[in-house]
This record gives sequence, C-alpha cells and structure tokens, in this order.
Amino acid sequence: MAETIAISPNSTKAEKYEQLLPQLEALTSGETDLTANLANTMAALKEVFNFFWVGAYLVKEEQLVLGPFQGPVACTRIAFNRGVCGACYTRHETVLVPDVEAFPGHIACSSASKSEIVVPVFKNDAVVMVLDVDSDKLDDFDETDKIYLEKLAGLMSSWF
Repeated sequence: MAETIAISPNSTKAEKYEQLLPQLEALTSGETDLTANLANTMAALKEVFNFFWVGAYLVKEEQLVLGPFQGPVACTRIAFNRGVCGACYTRHETVLVPDVEAFPGHIACSSASKSEIVVPVFKNDAVVMVLDVDSDKLDDFDETDKIYLEKLAGLMSSWF
C-alpha cells in the first residue's frame, strides 16, 4: 500500500481523477476503518485539487453529521431538509451549485465558499453519507467533477 499520491504534472482535471481513483482504491483496500479511509480520501482530494473545503457528512441520528474533512472549520450538523447537503440527501442525487448565493436555503458555513458540489454515497439504496466539496471560486465544478466524484462515491459505498 502506497501512502503517497502521485499525479502527473500538467494533467487535465479528468486525467487527475483518472490517476487518483485507482490510487485511492489501493490506499483504502483492506482497511476496514471508515474514519481512516475517509480521512485519507479527503486529504488526497484536497492535495490533488486544492479544493477550498472537502469533507464527509454521515447520516446519523436523523441528520447529517460532520465526518473527516480538509479545510476551514465547518457546520457540525445539518438537517436533511437544509442546504445543498440536505438537498443531495433528500433528492438522492448529485447537486452541483455554480453560485451558492443563488441556492435557496444555502447554509453558509463559510462566507468564502462560492460554489459547491455534493454527491450522495449509497448503501442498499439508502444515502449513508454525502461527499461535500466547496470552492472559493464561482462556477468551479462541472460535469467532469460530477462523473468522477460519483465514481469515487461508488468506491466509498463499499466502506459501509
């Protein structure tokens, strides 16, 4: 198991994801601790893409509860019907928001966050976690992020 992430310089965003996903699979393969796998995954995403904030919100006690993350301090608990994370949980689909100020009910954990993508992680057709990624730039996420973060969510589902 390698404990470093190697991404070729000057790679496109898609190429970075293509290189990262198998490395994350190798890094987490055989590890049964959810926290360890999530922590390494969030660190790798932050390292490779320099996201403003990236983290996990786990379904606990009828709400989303903050798990491992990288970035500034964050909201600890989010109701299922609140914000982008709640919308992702409720809709059971990825929510891509080019401008968080234009999203009804957006929760401003950080005023520096400008755009966001939230991807559900499923186990037995139920959302068990959402992967939340924030940028300090407007319209910073696209279909490439959606495709590859959903692939990553598929890997994450095996940890539950």
